[in-house]
Amino acid sequence: MNVKITGAGCYIPSEVEINEAFLEHQFLNEDGSPFKQNTDIIIKKFKSITGIDERRYAESHHSSSDLGFFAAEKAIENANIDPEELDYIIFAHNFGDVKHNTVQSDMVPSLASRVKHNLRIKNPKCVAYDVVFGCPGWLEGMIQAYAFIKAGIAKKCLIIGSETLSRVVDVHDRDSMIYSDGAGATIIETTTEDCGIIAHETATHSYDEAHYLYFGKSNNPELSDDTRYIKMYGRKIYEFALTNVPSAMKACLDKSGVAIDDLKKVFIHQANEKMDEAIVERFYSLYDKEAPESIMPMIIHNLGNSSVATIPTLFDMVTKGQVDNQDIQKGDIIMFASVGAGMNINAIVYKY
Repeated sequence: MNVKITGAGCYIPSEVEINEAFLEHQFLNEDGSPFKQNTDIIIKKFKSITGIDERRYAESHHSSSDLGFFAAEKAIENANIDPEELDYIIFAHNFGDVKHNTVQSDMVPSLASRVKHNLRIKNPKCVAYDVVFGCPGWLEGMIQAYAFIKAGIAKKCLIIGSETLSRVVDVHDRDSMIYSDGAGATIIETTTEDCGIIAHETATHSYDEAHYLYFGKSNNPELSDDTRYIKMYGRKIYEFALTNVPSAMKACLDKSGVAIDDLKKVFIHQANEKMDEAIVERFYSLYDKEAPESIMPMIIHNLGNSSVATIPTLFDMVTKGQVDNQDIQKGDIIMFASVGAGMNINAIVYKY
C-alpha cells in the first residue's frame, strides 16, 4: 500500500503589492534609528537578495481560513472525491484568522473545523485539527496524514497550508516586504500504484535556535501600544538553513534509496531566492555534484513568502503547467523541503 497525492489546489489572492509600494514606508533599525540608505536603495537590495518583485495580499473580507477553504475546494475537485469520505482535515498555519485592520488572532474554533464547516461535511468521524509548525507546517501535516494512513487509521486526508502574514507585519521593518498571503491544499490517499511518498525526515532545533523567528514590538519606538509583529533574525536564519537543511535533505534522500541523479525536482519553501539556491547547491555538493539547471521551481518573484502555503501552491502550479519551463512527469522522483520557525526542518521524497 502506497500513499499518493490525488488532488491539489491553491488560492492566490487578487491584491498585488509591488515593491514600489514600499517607497513611502519609513524603515527603521531594531533600535528605532533610521537607515542611512534611502528606501529605494533598500528595496533594490531586497529584490537582489530575495528575488521578490511583488507579493499577494488577501482581500480585506477574507481570513486565512477562507483562503484555506478556497484551496481545499479546488483540491477536492481535482481529486474527484466526496468530502464526506475524508478522515482528517489538517490545517497548517501560524497566526490563525486575523481580520483586516485588527491585531488579535482568532484560533477558536480551529481553522480546520471552520473549513470542515464551510465544506458542509456532516461526517463526525472526519477529524479536523490545526498544526502550528512554522513554515514547514503543511509538509509536517502531510507527514502526519501519511502516518495515519500507513497505520490504518485513515484512508483519505486533506492537508491545507494557509496564511495571511500581511496582517502581522511591522510596516517599519524592512523584512515586512518578504511576507505575503495565500493558501495551498492537497488530498492524499491510499493507492496500489507504484508512486507516492517514499521517505520523510523531520527535525526541531530549539536549544539555541528557538527564537530566531518570534513575535516582537515595532521598530518604531513612538508606537506606545503592546501590539506584536512577526520578527526574525535574518542572518542567523540564513546561516542555520545553510548549515542544517542540506544535511536533512540528504538524510531523507538516503533513507529513500533514491540516487541523487534520479531526482527531477526540488520543491523548496519559497523563503528567499538566494537562500534557497544556496541550500540546493550545498545539498548537491554533499554528493559531490552540481545542482542541475531548473531543478528548483520558483514562484517567489511574484507571490512572495506565504509561509505554509508556498510549497503546496508551487506544487499545484507546476503540475498544472502554470510555471514557465517547469513540469513533472509520471514516475518522476521529486523532493519537498522546508525550514522555518521552531526552528523546524522537514523533507519528503516522493514518486509522482
